[in-house]
Amino acid sequence: MSIPSPDPSDTRFDVTAWLQGLGVDLPLTFVIHAYAVCILIGIVIAAFVTNHRLTKRGAESWVTIDFTLCALVLGIVGARAFHVLTHPGDYFYDGANLWRVLYVWEGGIAIFGALIGGAVGVWLGSKWTGVRFWTFADALAPGLLLAQAAGRMGNYFNQELFGTPTTLPWGLEVDPTNAAFPAGLPAGTLFHPTFLYEIVWNVAGALFIILLGRAVRLQWGRGLAVYLMWYGLGRMVFESIRIDPSEIFFGVRTNVWAAFLAVALGFVLFLVQTRRHVGSEPSPYLPGRTPEDVSARAKAGRDGEVASVYTDSDFADVDDDRASTGSDSHALPATSGRGA
Repeated sequence: MSIPSPDPSDTRFDVTAWLQGLGVDLPLTFVIHAYAVCILIGIVIAAFVTNHRLTKRGAESWVTIDFTLCALVLGIVGARAFHVLTHPGDYFYDGANLWRVLYVWEGGIAIFGALIGGAVGVWLGSKWTGVRFWTFADALAPGLLLAQAAGRMGNYFNQELFGTPTTLPWGLEVDPTNAAFPAGLPAGTLFHPTFLYEIVWNVAGALFIILLGRAVRLQWGRGLAVYLMWYGLGRMVFESIRIDPSEIFFGVRTNVWAAFLAVALGFVLFLVQTRRHVGSEPSPYLPGRTPEDVSARAKAGRDGEVASVYTDSDFADVDDDRASTGSDSHALPATSGRGA
């Protein structure tokens, strides 16, 4: 009943060799790795789920793509940077090829780095599109967990980040010639399939956020807060049984510290946003940034007029913030550039 690992030859598709078989020569080597395919599948899943949830809130269809352009690039940079910084011995040693720092296709990205880089990308996307940062983050939360579940299959294909030895019937078989196979253990040793544990945990978390959102309003960043707490708690457990040569601080792995911080941040975020915002989000867009507002300003500019582009939802936003903070300020909201 053990889980067999795939043969390394089955985890890559050499496009160059395939085309040569058809009589077409490429001046470069192009190989598609199963790891990369899993990441791409996760991105597609997250995009579809987020688009569905965001349009239900009233946003334009597929505004998600604009966010993806920013978050994807910065997320990959952050994920790789976090991994390299927490595994310096794998990349910085005498005679090391420093270009390997950029070899993402070999595996080695960290979700916590992806979250940091992706958050910056979402913030930029919010400024670009006018969609509230918190609205997008809440819409993304379950899709992000599903994307991470798909990405964990990449660890399976790469035979990496597995757990400690186990005698459980669902133990994972690992090729003893694998560089990650612990020295001193006999061939045939089974390991905890931590990739599978995290897949189950992430899918369950996505369903939990969706169902909880139907019972209570997970708006103003509370959906993101639940994601941080859920994923952080699970990751703390999985890290305790995972074979991972990451850096140690005060006797604890850096990834465990990061998971703990995710839980703490999620808890604080949930409490703060619940206190600050007692009502529902009036609109998925920042005040003055709805598509109608943008069109009105463009038309006013063409006609040489000065037109008011404020909507009822903009003043509802001000009323909600005033009610939650107790302020008597009557200042109008800015037309653009204000943080959500």
